[in-house]
Amino acid sequence: MALVKRHNPGLPVGERATIMWFVLSGTIHFFFEGYFALNHTRMAGMQDFFGQLWKEYSLSDSRYLTSDPFVLCMETVTAAMWGPLSFIVAWFITTENPLRHPLSSIVCIGQIYGDILYYATSMFDHYHKGLTYCRPEAYYFWGYYFFMNFIWIVIPGYLLYQSVDATANAFQAVNRMTKTLKANGAQKKAV
Repeated sequence: MALVKRHNPGLPVGERATIMWFVLSGTIHFFFEGYFALNHTRMAGMQDFFGQLWKEYSLSDSRYLTSDPFVLCMETVTAAMWGPLSFIVAWFITTENPLRHPLSSIVCIGQIYGDILYYATSMFDHYHKGLTYCRPEAYYFWGYYFFMNFIWIVIPGYLLYQSVDATANAFQAVNRMTKTLKANGAQKKAV
């Protein structure tokens, strides 16, 4: 946040919170999920901090210990795309870059889409194949599997709404300005 305050000290609190969200998302996506993408074949034997965290999380979704093709592909895309782009969006918010809203929309849609597919593939396997990937204790399902992923639907959903609204307002302002300029041009020609 010191970097943000130095480059844009007047940034509103809401914008700073959004920056923190994108930095947190970028860190989790790039480093933590990237770790999984690089180490998925040997995750069960990993003893370092990230390896232990992934093994704990796999109690809610055992696909993380079996190199499940969907989970591996989803985590790789998340690490390679949404991680770096989250950092770029955070910087674009700090510098008030006009590409902030388009890139924020792309990242948010990617996060929501990934979560929906993540839930859907697990539910499909559960209801159509009879496969359950979670331990029977409720906190693994509701705490780890549901809540920890649902955050990446709720917050990106809100940020997507903000970006779509800002984009719509920008186009509306341009359209009003264009109409005004055309009307003024028509008046000058009439005179």
